[in-house]
Amino acid sequence: MELIRLENICKTYYLGEVEVPVLHGISLSIRRGEMVALMGASGSGKSTLMNILGCLDHATSGEYWLDGQEMSRLGPNERALVRTEKLGFVFQSFNLLARTSALGNVVMPLDYSPRRHSRREARRLAHGLLNRVGLNTRVNHVPSQMSGGQQQRVAISRALVNSPMLVLADEPTGNLDSHTSMDILRMFQQLNAEGITVVLVTHDPQVAAYASRTIRIVDGMVESDEVNPSVETTSRCPLVKVTEDDHAEPQDHAIEPADDGPARRWRGLVSSLLPATWRTALGALRRNKMRAGLSTLGVVIAVSAVIAMTEIGQGSKATLQKGIASMGANTIMIFAGSTSTSGVNMGTGSAVTLTPQDAQEIARQCPAVKCVAPLVRARSQIVYGNRNCVPENIYGTTPSYLDVRDWKKMTAGEMFSDRDVRNSNKVCVIGNTVKQNLFPRTSPVGREIRINNVSFRVIGLLSRKGANMVGMDQDNIVLAPWTTVKYRVSGTTLTNTNQSGSAESSSSSTSDSVNTLSGLYPGATSMYLSRTATQEADTPQPVRFTNVDQIVAKAVSERKVKRAMSQITGLLRQRHRVRAGDEDDFSIRDMAEMMKVMSSTTQLMSSLLLVVAMISLVVGGVGIMNIMLVSVTERTREIGLRMAVGARSHHILRQFLVESIVLCLVGGAIGILLGRGASVLVRQIVRWPTQASLTTIVAAVAISVGVGVVFGFYPAWKASRLDPIEALRYE
Repeated sequence: MELIRLENICKTYYLGEVEVPVLHGISLSIRRGEMVALMGASGSGKSTLMNILGCLDHATSGEYWLDGQEMSRLGPNERALVRTEKLGFVFQSFNLLARTSALGNVVMPLDYSPRRHSRREARRLAHGLLNRVGLNTRVNHVPSQMSGGQQQRVAISRALVNSPMLVLADEPTGNLDSHTSMDILRMFQQLNAEGITVVLVTHDPQVAAYASRTIRIVDGMVESDEVNPSVETTSRCPLVKVTEDDHAEPQDHAIEPADDGPARRWRGLVSSLLPATWRTALGALRRNKMRAGLSTLGVVIAVSAVIAMTEIGQGSKATLQKGIASMGANTIMIFAGSTSTSGVNMGTGSAVTLTPQDAQEIARQCPAVKCVAPLVRARSQIVYGNRNCVPENIYGTTPSYLDVRDWKKMTAGEMFSDRDVRNSNKVCVIGNTVKQNLFPRTSPVGREIRINNVSFRVIGLLSRKGANMVGMDQDNIVLAPWTTVKYRVSGTTLTNTNQSGSAESSSSSTSDSVNTLSGLYPGATSMYLSRTATQEADTPQPVRFTNVDQIVAKAVSERKVKRAMSQITGLLRQRHRVRAGDEDDFSIRDMAEMMKVMSSTTQLMSSLLLVVAMISLVVGGVGIMNIMLVSVTERTREIGLRMAVGARSHHILRQFLVESIVLCLVGGAIGILLGRGASVLVRQIVRWPTQASLTTIVAAVAISVGVGVVFGFYPAWKASRLDPIEALRYE
C-alpha cells in the first residue's frame, strides 16, 4: 500500500534576486512498511527532499501525498500537526536539548500531541522506550553526560514516542564510530520489521546497504531506484534491548544523579499539575536563573515604587480625612456676608446678618440638618492665680456645639445647659491644653478663672481631640454660653440694623460698657405720637437685634450635606428678605470644599510620584522585551526542534508569553514585598503616615501581568513565526 507519492517535485531557493534550483521534478513513491535509503553526494538535494517528506519544508511546485493526504497546500500549523501524528525525526547532529535530561528529551513531542497524555503516562512511555534501547541507567542524564551512540538512541526514542508511521533519519551514523553505527542501523531494521516505514538519508553506500531499497539522487534528480536483494526481511519482532556501546568514550561524570528526596518529589507534583507549555516555560527560566533575576529587576523597582508611593499617598489622604472628621465630617459652617466701605470689601463676616434666631429656625425647619449651634468668638487673656494664657479660641455657643463637632465625651464635669445660656451664667468648659497651662497638677472643675476681668466657674473638662488638619490645637479652647461671651466678655449690646427688603446692614452700631450705669436712670418720655402700621410698612425703621459671628450645623449624614446646604440657603434668604437675583448676605461652606482644597497638593505630589513609578515600570517592561528577544535568538535551534517534533505556532507563542508573564509576576511579587517593606520603614523611621491598600496590590499584580503580555508579545510572536527548517539550520 502506497504511503508516500511525489509528483514532479521542484524546489528553488532565492538568495536575493538569485535563484538557486535544488530539486528538478522528482517523482517517486514509497510503500507502507518499506525501508528506503535516499543516497547522494553532498549538495545533491537529498536533505532538501527529506525536509519536504518530513513537512519541514514545502516544494516550490509539484504534489506530495502522504497517507492519502496532499501536503503541498497545508499551512504551517497543519504540517506541524502531521509531523506530531505521523512522523518521527532522527537528525545527524542528534538535536537534543542540551540542558534537558534524556527523559525530558523523549517526552517533549508528547507535549504537542493532540492525544492528551497525563504526566505519569508520558513518563512511563518514555521510560519504556529508553529501556528498550538500553538507556535505563541514563534516564536522568543530560546529553553532555552521554556518548554519541547513547545520544542517538535518545533521538530514536524521541522519534518513536508518538508511534509514527514514518521515521526519517538524516545521516544517522555520520557522527558515530563503525561499531555504534552498526547497532543503530540494526535498530532501524528492527523498527522497520515492526511495520514502521523508515527513510534513511545518507551518502554512505554501506549505510544504504541496510535498506531494502536505494534511491540515488544526483543534482536534484532521481538517477536510479534499486531494490537491494541482499537485505533479508527481518522477522517482525519487538525492538530488542541494545547493549551498551563498548567503544563509547569514557564518561567519568556519567553517573546516575542522586535523588534529592522531597525537593524532587515536590517539583514532580507541581509539574504534573501544570500544563505542558507552562512546564516548558518554567523549565527554561529555571535553567537561566541569573538572567531571569536580572530581567525582573526593572519590574521589581517599578512595582515597589508604585506600592510605596501609593501607600504613602493613601496615608496622607487618610490623615487628612481624619483631620476633617475631627472637625466634624458633616459640619456646615454659615458665615455672615461681607460689606464694602469706600469701595473696599471688608471680607466675609464683616456684615451683621446672622442671629441666634436663624440658628433656631434652621434646626426647626431644615429636615436634613441634625443639630445647630450659634457661635460668638472672643480673644482674651485667661488668668488663674499667678498663671495665665491666651487660648486660640474662646467660643460662646450652646450645648449643641458638642454634638455638631462630635465632641460628646467629657473628661471631667459636665457641659453647661440651655438654662445657663438663657440666664447668661458665668460658667465655662475648657480644653486639655488650657487645663495644662492653668491647672497642671489639679482638676479644673469648680475653679474660678477670669476672662477679660469677668469671673467664670469651670464646670467641665473636654476630652482630648488633638490637632486639626491645618495643625491648630483643638484642645486650646474655652466654651461658654454665647450670651455671656457676647454681653460680658465682648461687651457688645444690641445692634441697630435696617431690616428692609434688601436686608442691607446699617452702618450705625453702638457699644456700651458692661458696667454702664445708664440703666439706673429712667428713660425720656416720648413727645411724639406713635406711628401707624401703614407708616411702619412704608418707612421701615432700624430694628435692634443681637447678631452672632457664625452658625455651625451638622447634616444628618454625609450624603445629605448638599441637601442641608440647599435648605439652609433657602431659609436664610427668606428670613433675611433677600430678593430674587440679589446675592446672599451670608456664605455657606462645608468640609468637602475644605477637603478638596487641602488634598489638592497631596494628590498632585502623589500623582507625580506615580508617574515616575509608571515610567520605571515601562523601563522594566522594555528590559523584559529585550531579554526575551535575546532568548529567542539564543534558542532559535530549540524552537526549530520543537516545531520539527510537532509544536504549532500557538505553542511557541504561549511558551514565550508565559515566560514573560512569569518574569513580570515574580518581579511584581518581589516588588510588592519591597514596597510594603519600604512603606513600613517610612512609617517607623520618618514617621510619615502610610496606609496599606489591597486594591493597589491587586492592581500591581494586574499591571505586572499586563506588562508581561504587552512587552512579551512581540518576542513570542517573532518566535512563533520562525520557519522550522531555517531555525534548525541557525548557528
